[in-house]
Amino acid sequence: MKDLTPSPSALKAVSDAVLAVTSERAVEEVLQRLVESARELASARYAALGLPDGEEGFSQFLTAGMSDELVAAMGPLPRRHGLLGLMLEAPEPFRTSDIHEHPRFRGWWPRAHPDMRSFLGVPIVAPEGVIGAFYLTEKEGADDFSATDQEVIELLAAHAAIAITNARLYERSRELSILAERNRLALELHDAVSQKLFSLVLTAEAAGTLLDRDADAPAARAQLAKVQESARSALDELRSLIFELRPPDLARDGLCGALRKHVEVVRPLLPQAIELDLEDDLDVEPARAREILRIAQEALANALRHADAEHVSVRLGAQDGRLVLEVRDDGVGFDPDAAAVRSRRLGLTSMEERAQRLGGRLTLRSEPGAGTTVRLEATRA
Repeated sequence: MKDLTPSPSALKAVSDAVLAVTSERAVEEVLQRLVESARELASARYAALGLPDGEEGFSQFLTAGMSDELVAAMGPLPRRHGLLGLMLEAPEPFRTSDIHEHPRFRGWWPRAHPDMRSFLGVPIVAPEGVIGAFYLTEKEGADDFSATDQEVIELLAAHAAIAITNARLYERSRELSILAERNRLALELHDAVSQKLFSLVLTAEAAGTLLDRDADAPAARAQLAKVQESARSALDELRSLIFELRPPDLARDGLCGALRKHVEVVRPLLPQAIELDLEDDLDVEPARAREILRIAQEALANALRHADAEHVSVRLGAQDGRLVLEVRDDGVGFDPDAAAVRSRRLGLTSMEERAQRLGGRLTLRSEPGAGTTVRLEATRA
């Protein structure tokens, strides 16, 4: 009996493909890596990977081996007809030397679609059922795909189910993080800027009343000066929040450059002195740098707005092979374990969650009257 177990070289090829896929996070990038890997592993001229949309079509359908011009000529995503639909109806793979002979085959549409004969279809099965399928056609160097080809693609499909699920979870996590960040900034806008604008309106009304009376010009001028100061303060605060929404380009500026720009923006807003100590040659992977920057921004915002401090220091550098971020103030301090404080300062939870995603450790040292220190320790990659 012929041994159909994939050869060591085929298993290594699958392993290499899986490792390449796991380096991607976005769903579409994961799918493209998978379909290209399937085409190479099975020596197919054409390959496709489809994810059903829950109705009669595909939410995503990616190809390999076809030029951009050919894909464009074929038009919109295909429907779940013929063998495309068959591979999504049950978890069993299907292999044939001539797709034309299958009873579900109904010819090619659109007309630009190339003719295909040999076919290997392998469903991608997750715990909840079939979530997609590999479609491989036109075996190169042979009339048909082999049983070994089928086993290799089945093995890839098992890993693909995990990779697709993880990518979806990652994208969902990012969406939730973005939503949480927008909610936080909305609260900041409401609590900070709207209060200043409300004060500005009241002061302007008071100045107008004094001018109407034409009785106290110095007092009216004083009120107008307050209007100018309030408007300037609100504008600066708004600029700071916009900066948080659109931070510097981390790939261009690096983590230290981005943090330095942030401090330059917030420094004129409040009377506290901010001391900045950065180790400029730090090399941090951009996705991790983004999380670290957000922790630094949150810790600095807390120190400037709540600590009533005279001095705030921000230090970022390397220590014992690990990256260390420390934000310290000499302000009023607080009890970090107090439930009331925790409920009011959602930023503390946000910083802890970001540190967990980094695989790092966040420590918070504070007590009433003794200032606060936020310290993050994490790897650079």
